[in-house]
Amino acid sequence: MTVGTGVISGASVDIDRATVDELESATVESQREAVDRLLSVPAVEEAYVLQTCNRVEAYVVTGDGPEGRAALDVFFEGVPDDVLVELGHEESLRHLMRVAAGLESIVVGEDQILGQVSTAYEDALAAGGIGRILEAGVTKAVHVGERARTETAINEGSVSLASAAVKLADEEVGVDGADALVVGAGEMGRLAAQSLAPRVDRLYVANRTAERAEHLADTVDADATVVGMDDVADAVGEATVVVTATGSPDYVFEKPTVADAGETFVVDIAQPRDVPPTVTELPDVTVRDLDALKTVTDENRAQRAEAATVVEEMIDVEFDRLLAQYKRKRADRVISAMYESAERVKAQEVETALGKADLGEDQREVVEAMADAIVNQLLAAPTKSLRDAAEEDDWSTINTALQLFDPEFGGESESEGDAVDGEEIPEHIRDQMPDAVFDQLSDD
Repeated sequence: MTVGTGVISGASVDIDRATVDELESATVESQREAVDRLLSVPAVEEAYVLQTCNRVEAYVVTGDGPEGRAALDVFFEGVPDDVLVELGHEESLRHLMRVAAGLESIVVGEDQILGQVSTAYEDALAAGGIGRILEAGVTKAVHVGERARTETAINEGSVSLASAAVKLADEEVGVDGADALVVGAGEMGRLAAQSLAPRVDRLYVANRTAERAEHLADTVDADATVVGMDDVADAVGEATVVVTATGSPDYVFEKPTVADAGETFVVDIAQPRDVPPTVTELPDVTVRDLDALKTVTDENRAQRAEAATVVEEMIDVEFDRLLAQYKRKRADRVISAMYESAERVKAQEVETALGKADLGEDQREVVEAMADAIVNQLLAAPTKSLRDAAEEDDWSTINTALQLFDPEFGGESESEGDAVDGEEIPEHIRDQMPDAVFDQLSDD
């Protein structure tokens, strides 16, 4: 990469490599605040943070790779090096596609991750973290995720992390005819309640916002009772199976909450955790977390292996297209600058020539058309050469051309992005370009 093009650096912590404690050390209070924090680093031009129950990832755009890695090292300070995966520019782009397609999920092909990637994009956009480079990368990842689910069987009969939690409870203690408690009425809580509803005798739903708990209780096909968070201890006393999936930054359960509950099986799929480690000291209470769900999902991975192979091939194609798009944009910036520079010279010389001759309107138009034709013919070969240079990653040629034709290259305008899109080309320059050239610059 070269000056003015921008490079993505990424870092990821997920439950496949990290323990629940190590994953918690990377957890942020909100994605938007995390993006704000990254953008406060002077070298960071763009930023995107994705946090789910089983992963925390951050991506930044900087002038070069070392600056991006330095910013991410500070962001993930306290996370052990052996569980933090660093991603370069192309690795970041490919990894985002894999995440959105569900290939990196505990439950392969789960649908929830696609919505989470999109929500993280909206959070980053609201914080001012999305520019040209991450815009192309994240939206391409979402596009791949959508294609994976509509064109392959990657999510056929899809189970979620929440239904995997119910499956684990069923394997260890059984859920048929039991009383169950779901804590949290968000997406994971809803999915857990839906998985439990047809099988349990009675379902309790607890949430900090009573209205959301009531709505969830009304939508499941079960005898569902809403309880307040202050009454969770009583509900735990009634339930033998508990699935907790809140978004609380603090523990929802404390040891006294379940101390007198009797035999209770708890699956904690919240991140950060809802249940403190001290609860496991109670002899009648069994707690399972994300670590335990890894074994439950092995069967899921085997079932989706064939579809995953198809998705991998899809990602290969889309990844190549994305890289080609980035390269075209970098060449387009130079081509636009080249035409603008030529237009300035042409306009000045034509004006000087016409000022020395007494020509009619028709004659003036002939002179101007001839000047346009000369410029277009002279720039046709350099235009092709610059596109070829971009395709071949010949950035020294690109930089040389920028220095020759773009008077602002190397100045404050660099932070504005890595390319000039076709629609950003000044109108008077568009008018001088051959249609074929302008169509290429606009074809993204």
